[in-house]
Amino acid sequence: MIRAREVRVIGADGQQLGIMLVTDAQALADEKNLDLVEVAATANPPVCRIMDFHKYRYEQRKKGADSKKKVTSSSVKEVKIRSRTEAHDIKFKTEHIRKFLDKGHRVKISVFFKGREITRPELGRGMLDRVLEMIADVAQAEGEPRLEGRNLSVMLVATKPGAAQESRPPAAPVPSPPQRQEKESS
Repeated sequence: MIRAREVRVIGADGQQLGIMLVTDAQALADEKNLDLVEVAATANPPVCRIMDFHKYRYEQRKKGADSKKKVTSSSVKEVKIRSRTEAHDIKFKTEHIRKFLDKGHRVKISVFFKGREITRPELGRGMLDRVLEMIADVAQAEGEPRLEGRNLSVMLVATKPGAAQESRPPAAPVPSPPQRQEKESS
């Protein structure tokens, strides 16, 4: 599908073969069982290369796939709490935050207010500060907390990958059940 009458030809080994008619260049490519591919159509005369086009397309697809592998996508996970959430529930949710951060996700913590709780945003701010203090060893806030409608939210990012696993306290050993003692009969 080369429309020009004369083209500059580059051989399969990368060597310049000069300017020639398209029919001659095509005959040269056919002689080597390769394809004549137009590389630079805007040049004067257009540049064509003798190559295996299917192999070239395969290599281009491989390069594209390799570049997609290297790109990491991080999604945003949201953890919602209330301004009056109990301590045990906060501990439970901070463990979830640690897991999300460990997997490379960004985390959005939202403190939501119900009813008249919105009149006391300092309670939500205190709750948010307590959660941020509990996970300060593995994450940091990305900006200041913002009030968005009835939600006070802040984005978290991991300070270093894998930090959530390292900072966890070791699990306490599980005690074995008490052994029954047999009574000695006299």
